[in-house]
Amino acid sequence: MRPLTRPLSFADLELQSHGVALDATLQALVDFLDAHAELVALVHTDLRRGLTRPRTGRDGLNAAQVLRAFVLQRVKAWDLRELRERIADGYTLRIFTTFDAQPVPKHDAFHRAFCRLTPATVRALNDAVIQAAVGLALEDGAQLRVDTTVVETDIHWPMDNTLLGDAVRVLTRLVKRLGEHVPSALRGFADHTRRARRRMHEISRLTPAARPRQQKRKYRDLLGVTVGVVATARSAVATARMAPPEDPRAAARVIGVCGEIEHFCALAERVIAQTRRRVLAGEPVPVSEKIFSLFEPHTDLIKRGKVQRPVEFGHKVFLAESRHGLITDYRVLDGNPLDEGHVPSSLIQHQATFGRVPALYAADRGFYTPANVETLTAAGVGTECVPQRGGTKTAKRIAHEKNRAFKNGQRFRAGIEGRISVLLRGRGMRRCLLEGRARFEVFVGAAVLANNLLRIADLLTPRSTRRRRAA
Repeated sequence: MRPLTRPLSFADLELQSHGVALDATLQALVDFLDAHAELVALVHTDLRRGLTRPRTGRDGLNAAQVLRAFVLQRVKAWDLRELRERIADGYTLRIFTTFDAQPVPKHDAFHRAFCRLTPATVRALNDAVIQAAVGLALEDGAQLRVDTTVVETDIHWPMDNTLLGDAVRVLTRLVKRLGEHVPSALRGFADHTRRARRRMHEISRLTPAARPRQQKRKYRDLLGVTVGVVATARSAVATARMAPPEDPRAAARVIGVCGEIEHFCALAERVIAQTRRRVLAGEPVPVSEKIFSLFEPHTDLIKRGKVQRPVEFGHKVFLAESRHGLITDYRVLDGNPLDEGHVPSSLIQHQATFGRVPALYAADRGFYTPANVETLTAAGVGTECVPQRGGTKTAKRIAHEKNRAFKNGQRFRAGIEGRISVLLRGRGMRRCLLEGRARFEVFVGAAVLANNLLRIADLLTPRSTRRRRAA
């Protein structure tokens, strides 16, 4: 059963009677979440999704505990084990997450609950938080600054030899697991993991002088091993489906393993094709047709012209931030699109959120096109603050960019660089350790949600008017 909240016990009341006080930020978060029960209702809907009898069974984590633990994990950038240990050991975190004097479950219970949350729900949580901030008059949408950043996926550096080695290793392991339930599936299957690993390491250790002479020969051997493993793995799946085990539980496991084998066989065939084209045929393979990981096949290759990081693997993320540091819009993008294409959509989203266009729109030169300038002007933006990229500037454009309002807008735009740094360093958004595109979007949305809640808590916390004594 997944309740919204749970009633307090006598032990909880005894803990509260000790007068353990939260710090100002956590207390502001508690007050805000208590005042907006619709956020808990959104999480509760996801926790009950797909359950045939949601009112039966033992009690799991309730929606309030899941939401607060979900936010706390991204605020502190902890992993699940540390999250569980910190909540179990700290009085204030027990109170914040509403566990109080109750036992805290293991980390895998948090994992199962967080995996129930969908990208749409996390986006709805962020939209509800922004609307709550607008209702509290904490943000009016008068100013907007936008930028993009990259969030990495959890993959090793992709090379064709390592991808082929991954395919052999994973398919061999899965076929052996299939053979535990269907021994006949192992007939004719041989373990070539050691051979593939040796070829993989030999290719990696080739010197620039030896690579032209030996690379193709070693790649042909590694390709032959991989093609053979894929063929025998598909044969094992066909054998297992023709003679499934009689035990229903074992049959269900066989179906699951067969699905995994077919999934990785399809990915391995893509790696084989791109290796043959690139290494053996010497044909350049377009980035859109490449695969960079067997475990995160949605990964994109992104070049942003950074000297220290010329190539990044993950997804580009678009962010729009308001004057008070609230991220009003975020989008996980496919591929490596140009920044200039996000100006019209960001204006539409801002107008839908605040009911008005911003008086100031600030971005870097990557967002500049004459069409975007016309779009901002036609929409009624008071100060368009996007520096021209390339070309010869007209006298009117030079005067506009030398205007004091434009320069102040560029100073305001620089603030989003600090916000991105906070997300990457403080909220753990630099590298996503979750698996799959949907979990990637949940991960980014969780970091944005934590940032917005902390900003609202900071705006709601009364400031001290006393001046500090000069050092």
